[in-house]
Amino acid sequence: MSRADRFGLSAALTMPFDAAMRIDVATAVKHAQHCLNSGCGSVTLFGTTGEGSSIGYEERDVVLKAFLDAGIKPAQIIVGVMANSYVDAALQSRTALDAGCRGVLLAPPSYFKNLNDDGLFDWFSSVFREIGASARGIIIYNIPSVTAVEISVDLVSRLREAFPAIIAGVKDSSGNWTYTQALLAKHKELAILIGDERTLAAGVRLGAQGAISGMANLYTGHLLPLVNDGRDSPAVVEAVEELLKFPVVPAVKAILAHHTGNDGWRRARAPLQALSDSDFNRLTGIFDRLFRAAAA
Repeated sequence: MSRADRFGLSAALTMPFDAAMRIDVATAVKHAQHCLNSGCGSVTLFGTTGEGSSIGYEERDVVLKAFLDAGIKPAQIIVGVMANSYVDAALQSRTALDAGCRGVLLAPPSYFKNLNDDGLFDWFSSVFREIGASARGIIIYNIPSVTAVEISVDLVSRLREAFPAIIAGVKDSSGNWTYTQALLAKHKELAILIGDERTLAAGVRLGAQGAISGMANLYTGHLLPLVNDGRDSPAVVEAVEELLKFPVVPAVKAILAHHTGNDGWRRARAPLQALSDSDFNRLTGIFDRLFRAAAA
């Protein structure tokens, strides 16, 4: 596979809010443009880092329209979908795909527990039927720490067999290296994307096509060698280890606020909460030290 055919690096965009907790659309557009100009091949809206489960349908429509109006190409946009109702999941997906977006990052339903592969297969199948002729470019999102649902390797096989023109890839945010290896061994023809930057380089060496990464909001330049060449980065690994000691989404927003000087980035929509000042100072100090050392 040529480098041009690979998925590459997508920034799992974090979402800025104003003082009234409305989406700061202008800042979101500016940040996306920065990520793209820094080397990301695409941006992913409304994923976990982007608080997608807290963003309403009408808000999604406004943000997507603003991105397109600003000249961000549809082929540079992945849209995250997190819904329990397959009807809602299909509606959100169809809106993105009809706008020409590159694809959809589709999470399984998270309210229902103890699901088996048969139930999950039926749910995904129902989403695809509801989307209709627009269905394509679906990246199945495996993030069991959030959804409490694991997308098995066998389920990916069933979905690929039933919907070969629709399933484009899997984003693996399981943090389970044994699972990642099995997924790559079985489904290397798909765009397998690594969500845990600690194993990103190793995954690329085994055939992963890149990442949808929260860290790409912050350190695109440090991630590109991992994505493009499978080159290890001790600084990235240590940074993720430190980040995981805090609530992840507010932590990413805290570092972005620190780097941009825009304190508004610290805001997180309820039920998430911004980091305390003490945690903010501790975390940003750690990241300053790590990446100054990496640049030396």
